[in-house]
Amino acid sequence: MPTRNRPAITAPAEVIEQEEAEDELPGLQFNEPLSWRAGKPIPVAELLRRLQALARELKEMDQEEHDRSTFSEVAKELASPNLLAHKDKGVRAWTACSLVDILRLCAPDAPFTGTQLKDIFSLFVKSILPALSDPSNAYNSQHIYVLQSLSTIKSIVLLTDIPQSENLILDLFTSFFDITSGSTKSSTGEQLGKNVEHEMAAILVVLVDESTSLPSEVVDIIVAQFLRADPRVVSGNSSKNKKNGTVPVADERQSTLLMKELPPAYNMAKDICNSCPEKMTRYVSQYFNDVIMDASNSTVTDGTARRHSHRRASNDHADSDEEEDLPSGPSDDDLRELHKAHRLLRELWRASPPVLQNVIPQLQAELSAENVQLRLLAVETLGDIVSGIGAAGPPAPPVMDPSTYPTVSLSNAPDSLNTNNILTTPLSPQPFSQAHPTAYANLLGRKKDKSPVIRSAWTTAIGRILMTSAGGIGLSAHEEETLVTYLAGMLVDGDEKVRFAATKAVASFGFSDVINKLGSIGGISKPDSVLANLADRARDRKHGVRVAGMNTLARIWGVAAGEIAAGNETVSSIIGAAPSKIYDAFYANDLDIFVLLDHVSFELLLPISFPPIKPKGSKVTNGDSQRVKDSQTNGDAHPDSLDADKIRTARILHLVKDLDPKAKKAFFAMQARQVNVAKITTAFLKRCEEYNGGVMDENEADIKSHLTKLIEWFSKSMPDPVKVSTDLWKFAKMHDRRSYQLIKFCMAPESDYRTVQKAIKELTKRIENAPGNPVGLLDTITPLLYRVSLLVYNKSHVPAIVEYSRTDENGLASTAHEVLKEISTQTPEVFKVHVQELCKVLEEQAPSNGKSNEPGAVDTLKACAGFAQKFPKDIPRERKFLEALTNFAMYGTPPAAAKHAVTIIMATAEKKEMYAKDLLQKSIKNFAFGSSNFLARLAALSQLMLLAPKEVDEESEAVTDIAINQVLVQVRTPAGSEPQPEWEDDVDDECKAKIWALKILVNQLRSIEPDGIPEIQASVYKLLDRLIQDEGELSKRKDTPASHKSHLRLTAARLYLKLCVKKPYDELLTPTSFNHLATVAQDSHYPVRLSFLTQLKKYLGQNRLSHRFYAIVFLLAFEPADDLREDTLTWIRARSQFFALHKSTSMETLFARLLSLLAHHPDYSNTPEDLADFTKYILFYLNPVANAENLGLIYHIAQRVKQTRDAIDPSMSENLYYLSDLAQAVIRRYEEVHSWSMQTWPGKIGLPNTLFAKLPSHKVAQEIADKLWLPDEVVDRMDELVRVKTKTKKRKSDAHNDDQTKKKAKSSSTAAPKQKSLPIRKTTKPKTPKARKTKEVDAVPSSERRRSGRAAGKGKVYAEKDDEEDDQDMQMWDQPDKDEEASVAEEEEEVEEEAKPKAGTKKVNGNGKGRGGKKEAVEVVSDDDNEDDDDELSDPPDSD
Repeated sequence: MPTRNRPAITAPAEVIEQEEAEDELPGLQFNEPLSWRAGKPIPVAELLRRLQALARELKEMDQEEHDRSTFSEVAKELASPNLLAHKDKGVRAWTACSLVDILRLCAPDAPFTGTQLKDIFSLFVKSILPALSDPSNAYNSQHIYVLQSLSTIKSIVLLTDIPQSENLILDLFTSFFDITSGSTKSSTGEQLGKNVEHEMAAILVVLVDESTSLPSEVVDIIVAQFLRADPRVVSGNSSKNKKNGTVPVADERQSTLLMKELPPAYNMAKDICNSCPEKMTRYVSQYFNDVIMDASNSTVTDGTARRHSHRRASNDHADSDEEEDLPSGPSDDDLRELHKAHRLLRELWRASPPVLQNVIPQLQAELSAENVQLRLLAVETLGDIVSGIGAAGPPAPPVMDPSTYPTVSLSNAPDSLNTNNILTTPLSPQPFSQAHPTAYANLLGRKKDKSPVIRSAWTTAIGRILMTSAGGIGLSAHEEETLVTYLAGMLVDGDEKVRFAATKAVASFGFSDVINKLGSIGGISKPDSVLANLADRARDRKHGVRVAGMNTLARIWGVAAGEIAAGNETVSSIIGAAPSKIYDAFYANDLDIFVLLDHVSFELLLPISFPPIKPKGSKVTNGDSQRVKDSQTNGDAHPDSLDADKIRTARILHLVKDLDPKAKKAFFAMQARQVNVAKITTAFLKRCEEYNGGVMDENEADIKSHLTKLIEWFSKSMPDPVKVSTDLWKFAKMHDRRSYQLIKFCMAPESDYRTVQKAIKELTKRIENAPGNPVGLLDTITPLLYRVSLLVYNKSHVPAIVEYSRTDENGLASTAHEVLKEISTQTPEVFKVHVQELCKVLEEQAPSNGKSNEPGAVDTLKACAGFAQKFPKDIPRERKFLEALTNFAMYGTPPAAAKHAVTIIMATAEKKEMYAKDLLQKSIKNFAFGSSNFLARLAALSQLMLLAPKEVDEESEAVTDIAINQVLVQVRTPAGSEPQPEWEDDVDDECKAKIWALKILVNQLRSIEPDGIPEIQASVYKLLDRLIQDEGELSKRKDTPASHKSHLRLTAARLYLKLCVKKPYDELLTPTSFNHLATVAQDSHYPVRLSFLTQLKKYLGQNRLSHRFYAIVFLLAFEPADDLREDTLTWIRARSQFFALHKSTSMETLFARLLSLLAHHPDYSNTPEDLADFTKYILFYLNPVANAENLGLIYHIAQRVKQTRDAIDPSMSENLYYLSDLAQAVIRRYEEVHSWSMQTWPGKIGLPNTLFAKLPSHKVAQEIADKLWLPDEVVDRMDELVRVKTKTKKRKSDAHNDDQTKKKAKSSSTAAPKQKSLPIRKTTKPKTPKARKTKEVDAVPSSERRRSGRAAGKGKVYAEKDDEEDDQDMQMWDQPDKDEEASVAEEEEEVEEEAKPKAGTKKVNGNGKGRGGKKEAVEVVSDDDNEDDDDELSDPPDSD
């Protein structure tokens, strides 16, 4: 059918030809009247018949084949008001059909006047076309016919020629969009046909294309259709939101009600924009110009907008400071319009990017606006535009559920862009960075905006761009790496809002995106990567950021646990270290962190509900309801075939396996506290029952007093003591006996995992549904419930752990043995049920003369040995088992197996004397170095010396001869002329034999009474001291291999510590030997230092060593290994906090011992250079110990040292005086730096008489006191030395910001002189040794190093583990435990005493933080707080 076009100039020949043909063309045959005189109308039925006949005839006629002149009369009648305004719908419908055909046949010249055309189109626009909204209308087909004719013939173009037709055009657009949007509904609910929507869109496109200009209202209507994709539009139209001016937010709970496809009105507007891009570009630009520029102009003050640079300053200011003296900004009405306009921009980019060609520059200008709100809108909008996010907002983040089983695999992980909601599916028709490169570059430049609000929004935008791959367009490798690097930088921003936004941005990524995108620049172990910086947020100083960071990190690992367990190296390298970073936060000693760790451990890392399947053998009522599509199945076809306990155990073991030593210690400490917390909880529940909800018949005061003490104990372990106390009193007043029983189920060793899980679930529901709905009670109870429940060391897990230890499935045997040992040590009641099975395993694995045992047997023996010490009656005593143990003692490998076997025998055998003698004879008979299993025999002798001294006494000389003459003094592998490694992780048998020989001699001394044989005591101490002084050399020929000497020196030092745990043996250690021992802390080899200090701190933390040993740890001032130095500092702070809590001055009085130790230090000299260096030792002591309250006491002790002489070597007394003056000068300057006011110490402090002696006379004392010993050069440099060395270590985020502002360098005149090149004072990090045994460790010659230098690399220690830890585990069973021995019911006072502040309990101030608000390590020690046992020198009398 021909279409209507505007009149055009045609060739004259065609006109003449047309005129000739007109006489021959047939005309209209219809000749019935359609008009009538007033008062005599045509009946409606007759009129309808005539109109239908006319319409049918006109419909059949073609445009160029009929005489147009015959249409004139009919056209005139059809245009009469009688028909156009007829009250009957049918008359108007058939009239419209005829009119559109007349327009078609007479095109391009309509046979109507301008007024008639206006009336005709008024009929179309106001009556016929709006009726299309009701498809059930009787005349719907006529209405559609009119619509199709106007669209196809383009007769609608005549509307633009009608004068003052703006209102009709507006009405037409309004009507069409209302129809397609469903604003007018059909009576039957029938849907509008797609063909009708298409014809409507075509008509509107013609109008836009043919109109020279469109009314602004029409543009508003077109643009507004794009907001139909915004689910907030409906709520935004409510009177409430209009009244208060708030920006409505979509309700996430109604996500299922959101549209799943684009609205028809939206599609119509989209077709208009894409069909007429040039004109719509102009209209849209003008629309946004009116909105944006009006708002922007509101920032003008006094007619002039002040322009400032928005590049980020070097230091961040608060928001209030940033906007000081700036224009007030847009009004609330302007902001509402701006928000609406910017939401439209997002959707317009998704629908038709070309129409924003002129609007993007306006957005770009907003990026540099003075007002923060305008910049914020611009950043958010441009970020979403680049991401292809529309007005409906970003897609919902992918599900990251750590409790899902089977676990999600990387290859089939759900896509972040995979959404069923088309409105939230990111879509960018073209790459924004290429279409608008300048605007994109300016958007990236907002990374340095001075406002943290803008940087936060920018961070969110960058996260979305990465997550959506720029709206599905994709990013180049360079672009992606750049954006990921930017996101990593935001995680260490100086403002908490930015760090929080960056953390939440990372949380929005799915599993595959975390690995493939965020992990593209490195995993957790790579500094400055996204995940490494995210891990740092787990210890952020702001609680909100810390919670978000730790939860995000734990959730990622929880989802990735399946891939890690499956051996995916990529995933392991990227996220495998996450648990270590999380549990490292334990050492911050922050109560908030403790609670957070409780939640993270049992909700994300090891979810209580994992795996969400019924236990093996139980009825499955909901089959695969918990299974995730495309997840890993691990080869299991159905949940019926799965063992939930084994699956959970595997996750626990994989978690422990990937923990570094420090984090593993924290993890085990968290599990070990269950025992003590359970005791307190048992007492608490008993008191709650007696309290009876507040109704008591007798002993009311006593019951309340005891309950108050218990509640106070719980309160001090939580960050908000007041709230916790209130909540626990609420719990007591609830008096829900079922809740009491459920808590008992959670902590009972006989409860299996499912019982604990169901108890926690039921208790949670009971508290939530409790009468009165106690607000906040669940938040308090939950972490306490996690702490008291047996969720890891559960009896359901033990069989699976034993199985893993035997089969080494997935390489978990070593970890399984380690966990078994912890269970047997901490919760032996849980272990008791399965110890028989372990003993049977040992029987099966027992070695013989020609058969060796399995490698894992030693760990099983160790676990059983610990259990046997406390529960000897529960260990089998059958002859077969004891024979197996005897075989382990004789033939076990490694030698530690023999040691543990002897321990079990001596603890459980009824005829232990017989077995001891038998083992002794077998061990010494025909002993020869290098013979078969000679190391096992040495280990057995070592343990027999300790546990069966009476039986060994008869053969003690033979044993000693073996240890000394056949092993220790012999050098069978002499040092050659070629350089040899000074440290080897795996030493040869000769070195191992010498270590066991030393243990034989020391155990012999430990087994006799302290007042026993002096000769043995003297000889052993002399031997150990010689090994330390001579650096492990015993041979007169000095030909002991270097690696042997390092191990022997370490062993001697550790054995010294083991001896000194007993007071009489501690007294035998002379001050000179003590000073020699202290130098091991500065050994040249990192493994020696680490092992020695680990044992030293362990014994000190348990109060098993006298306080003088604390002085040794302060020698780490020059420790090159940052981890060791920082860990030690943290440990010292914790110990200082402990002593302060118990009102002890032990750490302060220790300062005198430290000065004495430094005075005898091998590197000490009175030169200014050395004295300047020694200030670092003093500062290393002051930093963790000194505070405003105790600084006066420390200063007093420094003064007292100058009033004595050296009792060790009087000739070295001047060293004390130099150090005394140096310490006083440093303390005074330290006081000034911290702006403290030091008070004079009013009391008198004595000094140890073993180190300090009285001066011979008052005259000598006066001369020493009057003399200034400190050189002037050191005094002049004191400000510099103290200022430089007391700088606090900044957090990573602070350091990151400081990099942006470079500090001016100090002038050369004030620069410190170059330090003396002594190895001890080198601060360079040690080199990491290679794994190869033959790699020589670089070491400074002893002539230069003396005993304190070190250049050995930091490396892992793979040498055979010393038995100190084993002995410690054994001794733990021997220590009396009053709470264990006395039942709670009978001796509850002891349990309540346990509830009092324990050693190692952090002092809590009002804000819930520790002393000084510093982050310290947690150290669990006993309550003993005895001062050193040395006699002390009292203060001398006054000089008067």
